[in-house]
Amino acid sequence: MELTRRHHQRLRQMYRSAGWPCQDVLEADLLAAGLLERVPGAGGCETLRVTDQGVAAISAAAARHRQALSAHEALVQRVAEAQARAGRIVWRGLSLRVPLPLDSEENRPPAHAQRAQAALESIASEAPEPLAQVHWAIACPDVFSVRHTSVEAYLEPVVHEIKVSRADLLGDLKRPHKRAAYLQMGGACWYVLGRDARGRPIADAAEVPPECGVLQCTGDQLDVLRPAPRRTVERLPFAVWMALARATPLVPLEDDGQGLLGAG
Repeated sequence: MELTRRHHQRLRQMYRSAGWPCQDVLEADLLAAGLLERVPGAGGCETLRVTDQGVAAISAAAARHRQALSAHEALVQRVAEAQARAGRIVWRGLSLRVPLPLDSEENRPPAHAQRAQAALESIASEAPEPLAQVHWAIACPDVFSVRHTSVEAYLEPVVHEIKVSRADLLGDLKRPHKRAAYLQMGGACWYVLGRDARGRPIADAAEVPPECGVLQCTGDQLDVLRPAPRRTVERLPFAVWMALARATPLVPLEDDGQGLLGAG
């Protein structure tokens, strides 16, 4: 039997718990696979214990997760350095609040977020735009970059979202509000696709929505499978400027600023 993410999650939960059974299908699967075992207790009570085989399965799943994380971080770094070499100012790990219009059902926030929005309206009645027309989303792009320019209208902000797992990509594509936030904060949005353990691309360009560009990682190269549509960004929102001011941009590896200080 091939274990799913939920099986691994239940196995980890059981390893950290006192072993009280849930008596559901997941538990039955783990018992049948020999990853859990029954332990008789006093008074006829029965608990569950993770077997040595189950511990090995937990360790193997953790190793795969670390490997996938390392591959993701490596590709993020490669994309960031490529943007820096192109003369752009690059940030990693930003967390930005982005206003999204409530013009479609897919962009509508959950009920609890709508209640929070109503509370904001009650204390910000003098806002320049009706808060009822937008909701705020948190966007955390893998790579965010702008041109190295002093003219705000020429910044051309760009978002790169890195995916090395097909499951992660498909899960991301099911969240249109997240993609809308990326498109709102940047003049262009790229999905950078890695390869699986067998060296196969995790997806085709056609699987990524057409409003985003697609880059494919091939060896040491990043091949353009589909250019990203661009829109003009006249100026960055003040909240974005503040986030950029608090963050530290990537320093290109070939940047020898200290050497320049000693020149002459």
